[in-house]
Amino acid sequence: MMKGKTVIVTGANSGIGRATAAGIVKLQGRVIMACRDMSRAEEAAQQVRQETGADSTQLVVKQLDLASLTSVHAFCQDIIKEEPRLDVLINNAGIYQCPYTKTEDGFEMQFGVNHLGHFLLTHLLLDLLKHSAPSRVVVVSSKLYKSGHINFEDLNSEQSYDKASAYSRSKLANLLFTCELARRLEGSGVTVNALTPGIVRTNLGRHVHVPVLAKPLFNLLSWGLFKSPEEGAQTSVYLACSPDVDGVQGKCFADCRPQTLLDKATDQEVASKLWDISEVMVGITT
Repeated sequence: MMKGKTVIVTGANSGIGRATAAGIVKLQGRVIMACRDMSRAEEAAQQVRQETGADSTQLVVKQLDLASLTSVHAFCQDIIKEEPRLDVLINNAGIYQCPYTKTEDGFEMQFGVNHLGHFLLTHLLLDLLKHSAPSRVVVVSSKLYKSGHINFEDLNSEQSYDKASAYSRSKLANLLFTCELARRLEGSGVTVNALTPGIVRTNLGRHVHVPVLAKPLFNLLSWGLFKSPEEGAQTSVYLACSPDVDGVQGKCFADCRPQTLLDKATDQEVASKLWDISEVMVGITT
């Protein structure tokens, strides 16, 4: 049970994030839903409260736009000021295969939101997590990391942009971030682990074009073959709550079981270099 524990879930207004928030609330945890669109977040929170019987103190909505470093800083300042403890941070929010756009700070959108926004968020909340130890960071990646490649010469996809490759790159970056953060957190009482949720029926694929005539078949197949958001959220809830993973550090899970990753996702040299460059990109001075 999560009674007395506070959990932040990014992108908690829909899909896996919403199901994760509901799952933790059902275990009596307190959830801060960190979302870009406040009206959609409030609507989702109201639905989760009705489903679970939670009140407005157990399920809190806060504005966080991961495409804005200013928003990340403001969110973290509020959390540090208002929250005496933070037991779990779940980096769940993501953008999938969007057309080429840039964040407020000039980063390619998928790399900026999926990796850099969460990188800064975690950095700014790390002292609070350490103060609350034993505590956990959970990183939602994707099996599509396998086709990702970290091109240090073009992290911003300015020389060439392929939306599928950019997504895979951002998800590979999530795993390399987990790898390096695990190394840095050794002995701190804070653990970090990643997960791949599988193919889930969410609105993440809203930028993927399905021909009109194929849509009925696609929708039928998705109901038969894809996981529900609740099934997709099981590993996130497991990594946030389960005593089975007490002290487990730097692993990646799928269906609540540890996975063996490709070497490129655990390359310590690349992970360390990506970390250093990410610090520069988001303006962290150490």
